Amino acid sequence: MVTSAHPLASEAGVQMLQQGGNAVDAAVATTLAISVVEPFSAGIGGGGFLLMRWGQTGEIKALDFRERAPLAASRTMFLDAAGQVRPRASTDGYLAVATPGTVAGLFEVQRRYGQLPWATVVAPAVRLAQTGIPVTPHLAAAIARQPTLQQQPAARAIFAPQGQPLQVGDRLVQRDLAQTLQVIAQNPQAFYTGTIAQAIAQDMAVHRGLVTLADLQHYRPLWRQPVCGDFRRMRICSMPPPSSGGVHLLQILNIIGDTDLKAMGWHDPQALQLIIEAMRIAYADRAEYLGDPDFVTVPVAALINPGYGQLRRREILPDAALPFPSIRPASAAMLQRFGSPFPRSRKSSSTPRAIAVGHPLTPESTETSHLNTVDSAGNAVSLTFTINLGFGSGVVVPGTGIVLNNEMDDFAIAPDVPNAFGLVGRDANAIAPGKTPLSSMTPTIVTENNQLRLVVGAPGGSTIITTVLQVLLNVLVYDMDVTTAIAARRLHHQWLPDQLRVEPWGLDSLTLGELRRRGYQIRTGGTWGNASAIVRTANGTLAGAADPRGEGAVANY
Repeated sequence: MVTSAHPLASEAGVQMLQQGGNAVDAAVATTLAISVVEPFSAGIGGGGFLLMRWGQTGEIKALDFRERAPLAASRTMFLDAAGQVRPRASTDGYLAVATPGTVAGLFEVQRRYGQLPWATVVAPAVRLAQTGIPVTPHLAAAIARQPTLQQQPAARAIFAPQGQPLQVGDRLVQRDLAQTLQVIAQNPQAFYTGTIAQAIAQDMAVHRGLVTLADLQHYRPLWRQPVCGDFRRMRICSMPPPSSGGVHLLQILNIIGDTDLKAMGWHDPQALQLIIEAMRIAYADRAEYLGDPDFVTVPVAALINPGYGQLRRREILPDAALPFPSIRPASAAMLQRFGSPFPRSRKSSSTPRAIAVGHPLTPESTETSHLNTVDSAGNAVSLTFTINLGFGSGVVVPGTGIVLNNEMDDFAIAPDVPNAFGLVGRDANAIAPGKTPLSSMTPTIVTENNQLRLVVGAPGGSTIITTVLQVLLNVLVYDMDVTTAIAARRLHHQWLPDQLRVEPWGLDSLTLGELRRRGYQIRTGGTWGNASAIVRTANGTLAGAADPRGEGAVANY
């Protein structure tokens, strides 16, 4: 079974399974197909994270193919002479681009664990780019939202070929991208050392971008140890730093602990308060401690320790929201009690009195893409990848069709200055040459009694962690079928801004009133995320669901 954000991509993955490939082959083909059919959300000009379960041994593996800061990047590169953030410098144009990792990551996992020839798994994406695809409402809306596409000639030629953005019913043909994919099919290293790398580096040099041929040549995907923990009878494994997703998913689950949420009732105010307060505490820790573990010491062991979760739970009031100033990142002394590897004393920053504005807070969107694959041998892949915001930096490398990311915005470009998703950070996520920006991507695999139970993930920027959390709770605690669990309305709190977001019709008026009485500032409206999941049911069959908020599909045979 394959679930992804687009029917054509899911079909590409299932074709690999039908040709004798495994879940890895299917995931790689689906990912490359998404790069063609969802150019606004993810692609070979970006990067991401992969979590896989190898059916023969039950081992869970994590691959980091996230973008990295160019070697010429600096801590203050987005600040003016007065130390103020230059508006949109980290989101629009060449300076916003980090070194892409998607091609390297896909080739690494496929050569190690795939069964089909590399060229075979690339072929569906080549065909989709060559023959073109119908422009869907989501794609048309994404093109219309990104005015930068019409300012850059290479982008305009693809997405506004007659001087006007493509409309629903038009056909998107990407011949340059098809040629690029054909080159990659023959030699994936061409992206990093060959003709494709040279085209990227030359375009960067002309437009004063920072990514050089040396950056591309030095890029390597990294195998990392997944973060895992127990929740009830289940084993939850997810992505470690430089993603914050797995750490804070487990942290929130540890704060919830063995509370009988099901007995309380779905969306009962008391249950909701516990979940919301756990979110607020986790995101406070995220702002202080999470970053690239190759550059900073991240206290993962302490943050995912069940004892730490229960200690933080004691801070939660019985029937009122914690006042914002009282929610702070854990102190170094507290973390050291639970296995923090800090070599020296570290003082947590106080809660900021005010948040500077780097650029306008954008609404969450479906940008970024997630997919899941499961095969008959019990192999499973959960993969999230992105170019960050819609159409990334808005830059297309001439002659290649590659849309480049704007992942530099995921760094803390200045202390406590929010990125496009409203997330703040400090030293742990400051810009440095070769460093990986912090992410919220949360590809997750759940097992029960050493058997595959759930494969899940979502896009949505800062809402990814809480989306995966709620899908997981819906399936594992509230016993929802996977379709209902994915479609159910969501809520989200990320500490800063101090605001509880609720999807339309997500909570009834009485529940909203009770939460307001408890002290929550609530904003209703808008939807977010585009989750998908595959569940192994009690009778051993697979059931999948793609989010009705998007255009995704389940494909299986």
